[in-house]
Amino acid sequence: MQVNIETRHGEVSDATKEKISTKLLKLQRFFERLKAIDVIIDLEKNDEPKIEVIVTPEHKGNFVASHRSSDMFGSVDQIVAKLEQQIKKYKEKIQDHNKNHDVKHDIS
Repeated sequence: MQVNIETRHGEVSDATKEKISTKLLKLQRFFERLKAIDVIIDLEKNDEPKIEVIVTPEHKGNFVASHRSSDMFGSVDQIVAKLEQQIKKYKEKIQDHNKNHDVKHDIS
């Protein structure tokens, strides 16, 4: 899977990018069919950078989450939690749909 990190209004060290990538790659535990993760770090306000993450899965629209905080890694943790919820909700929806679909065929 690809993790693309883009910064605006400044630069972030390679070590920071690596830590962010490592945290975001944990999302694969919840959904195996992720194609790409795009991260946008906006450093316009140096004391509170804004981080936005767009996760692109196969056969589905994007999962999107953002957070602004003085602690960049805390923001990433918040974003991962938000994305986990979105992914789990989507998986439950798929599983419920498949269960209902199977039941309809059994009745006929």
